[in-house]
Amino acid sequence: ILTPGQLFISCSEPFDADEYIERLAWRTPGGGSKGGAEAFDPKRLLEEFENHIEELKHLDEKIQRRVEKLEHQCHREAKEFAHKVQDLQRSNQVAFQHFQELDEHISYVATKVCHLGDQLEGVNTPRQRAVEAQRLMTYFNEFLDGELRSDVFNNPEKIKEAADIIQKLHLIAQELPFDRFADVKAKIASECLHCGNHAGVIVTCLCFLQGYAHCVDVYIKQCQEAHVKEKLDETRRSDVEQYLKNLYDLYTRTTALASKLTEFNLGSDKHTFLSKLIKNIFSTYLESYIEMEKDYLRTRSAMILQRYYDSKNHQKRPQGGGSIQELKERIRQRTNLPLGPSIDTHGETFLSQEVVVNLLQETRHAFERCNRLSDPSDLPKNAFSIFLLLVEHLCMDHIDYALEIGLSAIPSADAKNANLYFLDVVQQANTIFHLFDKQFNDHLMPLISSSPKLTECLHKKKEVIEQMEVKLDTGIDRTLNCMVGQMKHILATEQKKTDFRPEDENNVMIQCTAACSKVCVYVSRQVERVRKSMDGKNVDTVLTELGVRFHRLIHEHLQQYSYSSMGGMLAICDVAEYRKSAKDFRVPLVLQLFDTLHALCNLLVVAPDNLKQVCSGEQLTNLDRNLLHAFVQLRVDYRQARLGRHFS
Repeated sequence: ILTPGQLFISCSEPFDADEYIERLAWRTPGGGSKGGAEAFDPKRLLEEFENHIEELKHLDEKIQRRVEKLEHQCHREAKEFAHKVQDLQRSNQVAFQHFQELDEHISYVATKVCHLGDQLEGVNTPRQRAVEAQRLMTYFNEFLDGELRSDVFNNPEKIKEAADIIQKLHLIAQELPFDRFADVKAKIASECLHCGNHAGVIVTCLCFLQGYAHCVDVYIKQCQEAHVKEKLDETRRSDVEQYLKNLYDLYTRTTALASKLTEFNLGSDKHTFLSKLIKNIFSTYLESYIEMEKDYLRTRSAMILQRYYDSKNHQKRPQGGGSIQELKERIRQRTNLPLGPSIDTHGETFLSQEVVVNLLQETRHAFERCNRLSDPSDLPKNAFSIFLLLVEHLCMDHIDYALEIGLSAIPSADAKNANLYFLDVVQQANTIFHLFDKQFNDHLMPLISSSPKLTECLHKKKEVIEQMEVKLDTGIDRTLNCMVGQMKHILATEQKKTDFRPEDENNVMIQCTAACSKVCVYVSRQVERVRKSMDGKNVDTVLTELGVRFHRLIHEHLQQYSYSSMGGMLAICDVAEYRKSAKDFRVPLVLQLFDTLHALCNLLVVAPDNLKQVCSGEQLTNLDRNLLHAFVQLRVDYRQARLGRHFS
């Protein structure tokens, strides 16, 4: 059975008398009202209640005594604390009175000290003036005697102190009569000039003059201008490259210094003030900057190109030298006719990535200087003028010139063993133009992107691209003609009429002919060269054109012969080999053309009664009937077996 204390401790909620009674009754044996292990016993429950009431009374008395004890202790500690606070207040009052007395005493002493200081200063100032006057009189006597004995005039380390004395003596001498003290004045003036040879002494003397601050401003400005002139004027005529570098470096450092100075309190219009200072120093150089930049870039670019052509022992050919030359160029571009004999460049493309990198690097430096040194309103115009020089020297004088030489070096279509190096020119020109385009986007576009010059730049770039693309297309077209001409030459020299009409029909190996093998080897090499020389969609475009011409050549070549039954099988073997080469093109159209040609060759070997069925097949049904008939006519047995009636 729990005691009252234990019941209180076990109950964590607020005290509830009804709940307390219920808990007590429930925990008493025989006190439950719903049965259980023991039957309800009211006597026992009453006894338990009485006992519990007695225990509660004792517990109440015990707690009451404890509360009284704590209250007594609390009252006692409160009285002790109140006494301590009163003692502290009395001590604080005494300390405050002492501080007041000390403050009054300090004020009294300070007043006496200030009064004493004033008295001492009143006595000391006339005394110092008297001492200074006596000292100057002593020095003045030395000038009268003509012998400067004092250490201050003879010790080089005291030059500043001597300058101060001489400056004061010079002012005193101005008040003296000239006739009696002419010699003394001259000696003082001479000594003043001697001391004035030292910059530090000049500054010391100026400190005593009115307008000293203005002198400092003028001195700083002149020092800045002297430093800039020293750096720039000596290289302006002798070394333009170094002059431009020095101008860019000095201006950049000056503007960076101005940016740091804006962090200080220089007034509300500090940006305009600093900009004006910078403009005063650099204005004469910035006015002529862009012309010097263009002259230098023009000269430097021409030198880079000339040095390259000299290293190749190449005398550059003139371009567009008259109306006849221009007329030839137009006729050649529009008719694809070779005008004049082709030249032999021995495989030299006359394109150099080293030259291109040097030209682009010089132009990049020019763009950087232009961005920094140009007035914001002139920046787009200046950047565009630099871009035009890049177009002139890189695109026209180098790339376009190389394309002209490459076009002139392309042999005629019927040339034998021709060196088709124009594809190398195409490859290098593409690589170079990618570098040109990257500089256009990275360095020129940020300078002109928000100005009307952007449209002009884009138009100029498009014009240059189209001009070079015309020459590239012309050269590639001629090169493809040469490739086809080389294939045609191989077929003409290697293919024999007996290849498709063997004398012994029963003793023939079913394999492709020697001419076919050589053509396929040649075609594979050219396809690989095209892939190495082109990039992007240009690869598929050129290979498509080459594949179509290759197919046309083989188609026309096969129609020059007549075929026996065994010869037709050999022709099919050749076309199958050509078809394998066509797969290297990776162009669906080319493969489709050779699939159709392979199906046409089946007309050379199929039985006469099956001609109509074959012609109605999936690959031949859409072809022109005349084309089908033309292939059937190539059979040796065409007239003998009267195949025309089978075909009609």
